[in-house]
Amino acid sequence: AKQHFIQSWGTLGSNWGVNRTMAQIHALLLVSNEPISTEDMMEQLQISRGNANMNTRTLIEWGIVTKTHVPGERKEFFQTDKDIWALARQVVKQRRQREIEPMLRVLQEVKDVE
Repeated sequence: AKQHFIQSWGTLGSNWGVNRTMAQIHALLLVSNEPISTEDMMEQLQISRGNANMNTRTLIEWGIVTKTHVPGERKEFFQTDKDIWALARQVVKQRRQREIEPMLRVLQEVKDVE
């Protein structure tokens, strides 16, 4: 069931224009009871360190994933909010900032030229 969810979330992410691996990393964090290290991501998703790091960094930039400290560990660990509605709000917020607002500015510039 876990692998099916991860694959399905990856497909859903691709359909929404999100990198499949990024969506799969997020799915892994959603179904994990404990924070996950980069090494755990690499092993469970069969991805390279670079791929894991790049996609995790983007998820952090979007405010969807956070770094956390695990006592006694030197590795970085990551976790995500399990509230799907909070996720939806964060994605909409980021999409608005990254995509909609810049386009609205361009449209305003075009309108001002005419």
